[in-house]
Amino acid sequence: MKTAMLATLVPLALVVLGGCASEEMAIRTLPEETPAADIAMATAEAAAPTAAVPGPADGQDEQQPATPLPQITANDAPSMHTFDPWERANRFTYRFNARVDEAVFLPVANGYRRLPTPVRSGVHNFFGNLGEVHSMLNYALQGRLGLGARSLGRFLINSTVGIGGLLDVATKIKLPGAPTGLSATLGKWGMHPGPYLVIPFLGPSTLRDGIGVAGDFGTSYSINVADLYRGDKTWLLTGTDLIDKRANSSFRYYATGSPFEYETVRFLYVRKRLIEDDGLHKHSKPEPRDPDVPAGQ
Repeated sequence: MKTAMLATLVPLALVVLGGCASEEMAIRTLPEETPAADIAMATAEAAAPTAAVPGPADGQDEQQPATPLPQITANDAPSMHTFDPWERANRFTYRFNARVDEAVFLPVANGYRRLPTPVRSGVHNFFGNLGEVHSMLNYALQGRLGLGARSLGRFLINSTVGIGGLLDVATKIKLPGAPTGLSATLGKWGMHPGPYLVIPFLGPSTLRDGIGVAGDFGTSYSINVADLYRGDKTWLLTGTDLIDKRANSSFRYYATGSPFEYETVRFLYVRKRLIEDDGLHKHSKPEPRDPDVPAGQ
């Protein structure tokens, strides 16, 4: 049996070896890795203008040459720098707010969320209706009388038909709210947001926003709607408002795990405020003129 297998395998091996010997052997080598040169070449190709597309054959529509994409410069990106002269104090306040939030506000807010939905909605609508007083006055100061009239209408409707503001009837009849305050009024008339500021218990802000918060509270205290802003009930009212706001916010301190959370929150908050300021001034800015159209046309 063994002799028969050897007799079969030996000729087969000779045939295979003979075939391999008749072919040329070559060792493949990999090209050298030159990352710096490759990056430089890719950058040069990206900066070069795109070549024109070859013309079409007879009877076909002509194609326009491809337009090169505009190059992005550093001026096209928003600046990461934020004016924060009180950074040391702001960082301390940020950590203080995080500890108070974890120890007090979050447990209370979690308990508040267990209340029936109609109760929480009623409280939220009630404070939103009180905020219409600020919106009405500040829209008037901003010269936006149409929005001021809408805030007045919302306040009257929700205070009467909405049972003291517990029901947001105005939104159901297609009269949605658009809250504003003294900070937006100051921004409308040209006041810059100013340096970044972290307010105890309230969180990220700017100097202008801090002035706006104080001004809005002073307005509420002066008008004193339904005698709610005088006496001991002021503390109860303010505390309930803070709890309601915290329960309706998904923000969590240090939830990202990033060592740069302070810088990220600061950048996002200030950029949001600057974008809102641009929105306030968009109607007063001159429209860009077409360079191909002569002036006066």
